[in-house]
Amino acid sequence: MTGPLREREEAHALLAAEAERARAGGGRFVLLRGATGTGRSAMLEAAVAHAAGRGLRVLRARCSPEDTAVPFSSVLHLLGPVPEFADLTPGLDDRGSAARLWRLLRSYAARSPMLVAVDDVHLADEASRRWLVEAARRVDRLPVLVVATERSQYDIDPRPAGLTHTLSPSLVRTHTLAPLTDNAAAQLVRAAFPTAPDDWTADCVRAGAGNPLLLHALLDDLHDTPPPSPVPETCAALYPGAYPAAVSWWLDTTGPTTAEIARTLAALEQADRAHHPHPRPRTPPRTVAPASPASPAATAALLADATGADPARVAGWLTAMTRLGLLRADADGRPRYAHHLLRDAVLSGWPGARRRAAQLAVAEAMLRRGDRVDAVARQLLGSAPVGLPWALRVLRDAVAVAVHEGRPDDAVGYLRRALAEPLPDDLRQRLLTELGSLEYASADAPAGLPRLAEALNLPAQPRDRVRTALALGTALAGRGEVRAAVEVLRGMEDGLTGHPELVRTVRTASALLSDQDQTVRREAYRWLTDTAQRSPELVGATGQALLVRYAATAGASSAQAAMARLRALLTEPAEPLAEPFLLGTAAAVAQWADELDEAERLVERGLDGQRLSLLHPMQRALHDVRLDITAARGEYTRLLTDTGTETATETGSNSHSRNHTHSHSDTPTQPPATGGPTNADAHALLALVETGRTARARHLAARFDLRGAPDSWELNRFLYARGTLRFSDGDTTGALHDFLECGRRQSARAVLSPVVTPWRSAAARCRLALGSPREAVALAEEELRLARVWDTPRTVGRALRVLARATGGRRGLELAEESVALLRDSPADAELIAALLTRGRLLSTTGDRSQARDSLREAAERAERLGAVRLRSRAEEALRAGGARRTTTAHTGSASLTGSERRIAELAATGRTNTEIADLLHIARRTVETHLTSAYRKLGIRRRGELGEALKGEAEGH
Repeated sequence: MTGPLREREEAHALLAAEAERARAGGGRFVLLRGATGTGRSAMLEAAVAHAAGRGLRVLRARCSPEDTAVPFSSVLHLLGPVPEFADLTPGLDDRGSAARLWRLLRSYAARSPMLVAVDDVHLADEASRRWLVEAARRVDRLPVLVVATERSQYDIDPRPAGLTHTLSPSLVRTHTLAPLTDNAAAQLVRAAFPTAPDDWTADCVRAGAGNPLLLHALLDDLHDTPPPSPVPETCAALYPGAYPAAVSWWLDTTGPTTAEIARTLAALEQADRAHHPHPRPRTPPRTVAPASPASPAATAALLADATGADPARVAGWLTAMTRLGLLRADADGRPRYAHHLLRDAVLSGWPGARRRAAQLAVAEAMLRRGDRVDAVARQLLGSAPVGLPWALRVLRDAVAVAVHEGRPDDAVGYLRRALAEPLPDDLRQRLLTELGSLEYASADAPAGLPRLAEALNLPAQPRDRVRTALALGTALAGRGEVRAAVEVLRGMEDGLTGHPELVRTVRTASALLSDQDQTVRREAYRWLTDTAQRSPELVGATGQALLVRYAATAGASSAQAAMARLRALLTEPAEPLAEPFLLGTAAAVAQWADELDEAERLVERGLDGQRLSLLHPMQRALHDVRLDITAARGEYTRLLTDTGTETATETGSNSHSRNHTHSHSDTPTQPPATGGPTNADAHALLALVETGRTARARHLAARFDLRGAPDSWELNRFLYARGTLRFSDGDTTGALHDFLECGRRQSARAVLSPVVTPWRSAAARCRLALGSPREAVALAEEELRLARVWDTPRTVGRALRVLARATGGRRGLELAEESVALLRDSPADAELIAALLTRGRLLSTTGDRSQARDSLREAAERAERLGAVRLRSRAEEALRAGGARRTTTAHTGSASLTGSERRIAELAATGRTNTEIADLLHIARRTVETHLTSAYRKLGIRRRGELGEALKGEAEGH
């Protein structure tokens, strides 16, 4: 495809003026210089056409490297077509031959003005070059215009000096053809494809890189696939392949060293792009080491080291290519190819073996330079197996970095590449376990299970085999195959003779995983209970902890007794693989017992001991407890953030509960939930209801068809959450169905205590709303009976509040007063707000409007601070119904701080660190950070150093 010459008006005007000068009897030597593909030959053809049109006789020659062995070869090509000179065959390169050729040219010029056109003069033989230089010195006395084109491009290997470097500038008119601007290139694209949209045109412009040769070749290839078909991602999709052929020709003209540098740069860039082609969704951006250094100078040094080229020349080449438009600096200043199609074309002519060798050379150079380990590893991804210790070490270190930074997909790539290295069986077994865990938990769950099964069949140390069995069991349970998971773990026991601590670990894991299936759960806990009675040493501390938890959920233990037993168990030595079970179980029970700070510390200890790249049954359990703690505190905004719901519900994403489970960046091996809602979904649904975002809550609830969901405690939790949504929406009958179904399923699992899900209280509210107070009272009394067994302010206070509402009258008010008094000592602020609401309403019915207003106002103000929109709205409605208005609550300033926020802010203002505050208050550091962030927002400050003045100013203002 050809087109008009763009942005060549200056060159055309120069040649036209010199042609007129020749017609008038005065000669000139004009040199057109430019990089490969910038249109030197096209410009020369235009000059020939113009001169012929003006009556000049034209002599033409195109120089070729094949003719350099013959002296005066280019001049003979120039004069050969002229009949009177056709038999000229000068012999040696001597002054006589040169003089004779000059006399012949003068004789011919005496008959008519002439244009002598010499294309690619840089390829001319030495004798012809000297002759042309001499002609430049003497042509001004003849009616001859000599126009020569010369390639002028910066290459790694220096080229010979240009044709006119010995001539005075007054003897030669030199014009350098610049690359096309984006505007000129866009005009060419639109001339070929008039209906092309702007983004398609811009894509072609970038791929053309300001080079007319490349742009015309690309447009030729796209002729049969015009827009709206997108510009292809790779050159393999181009036909007939003019574009990659043009790029290949450009590289061939540069010399082997320059081509090597160009292709190595393309491989360097491709390694980075292959692993981070798009931003990672729903997660904060992370600082990831680029595959190439972050400056042109560093890139030049790396390329030079990897290829053995001169660093200064490489730096000059990068600068030149950037100015020509073939390279463009990215946001970090690194030189990149102008378009991915250009990069692909540069690589397409390179054999695979050569490319792999180059990436290995780059990796070695990076290692010598001390680059980040994952940047080195990315180059190894494209290399052949190295068989040297350093390569495996780099890949394994890169896995650790990627996992720590929340990039499991990168870690998977490094592990796959590591497994291509020659490995002993035990190391292969460990790497397969790690790879299977990451594959299952990230993007390739079907690949993870076969990897883990393969690892389990390889010879390894007992501890490593148990670690693999734990990962495989976790994966199977995550897919709903609970019985298969338990069988895998139980099948390990015969091979663990002499390792009783490992036997206890797999038995504990079996019991924990059985929670996902009520039939398997009954079997597991029956065995665990019987064994603990006969031989307690066979279940160990972790098994005993599970039995404490089991008793708590069955309504057979008090919180005080359970915590005393667990604290004693926590002092016993624990097998490292089993310790997370003990910590996670103790954290769950501590959360139920209202020991939220202790529960959070146990969660953090459990997570700190986890290998993030390995599946473990307690990973998800620990994060579930963390969510339970956040929900118990009524921290709804943080809960929505931690579950990823704040983003997912706003964007309408359907991937929320299927692939994320939790959004914590430190949990890359969280197994994906399959077949039903998760605990995170249940908490997110409740948080949306409590914060007044019922439309989003409905959207989340509608994503699950619970009829086909597998039986699990998470399904029961979600049924309770959906019932709460339905009750809030006025669908009391639907809500009652959900609460009763939750209760039926819980009871079938021997989960009777309200510590897990207070379904009886919720169902009692529905019965009351439906006009069945007797059934409501019965449900509330049964919940109160079970709550008093556990005996914590949260459970007892909640049950008292619901029974008070169902009972009514003076007796109901007494129960409500008792509920409020209990809950003032509880960390569950939302439960206290609900109790204040109930008390306020009952006070109103008994005629004590003044105290009723006080109770309702306190409820409204506490709900405002907590962000509990639903409860605040209910309090305001009750106040309006009683003819009163609530006082305005501060949204900002120290008055808006919760008690915990104020206490932590005051300690931080004195100069204490987050760690010191956490230790002093016996809470997790993460809790300190969360409260400080909220305090900064409310106080309108950004830095820790401003806390003192902000708190002091607020105090003075009040």
